[in-house]
Amino acid sequence: MQVSIEESNGITTVFLKGRIDATTTVLFENECKGLLEKGVSSIVVDMSGVEYISSAGLRSILLILKLAKTKLANIVYCEISGMVSEVFKVSGFNSILSIYETKKEALEALSE
Repeated sequence: MQVSIEESNGITTVFLKGRIDATTTVLFENECKGLLEKGVSSIVVDMSGVEYISSAGLRSILLILKLAKTKLANIVYCEISGMVSEVFKVSGFNSILSIYETKKEALEALSE
C-alpha cells in the first residue's frame, strides 16, 4: 500500500492506494497517528485507490477513529467503491464512519 499526504486550507488529505491488510495497515496507522499527534484536526481519507481491505484494515480504521475522538479531531472517508464499499456495508462501517461519495463533498463537510 502507498500512503501520501496533502494539506490544503487547514484540511489534511490522506491518499491510500493498494491493499489494506495485516501487512500494510501499519503504514496507514502510523501516518494518521502522526498527524493526530501533531494536532491536525481535520482529515479526509481518500480511498479511491484502495482495491481490498481485510479485517485488520477495518480494525485499524476503528483504532484511528477512537484516537481522533480523543484528540477532538474530525476524520472522514471518501471515494470508497467496489469490494471495499461492500465490506463497509456488510460490516456496518457505513453507520459509524462519516463517508462521502466524493472528495469535494468530504472537504465541504469539514469546512462547515
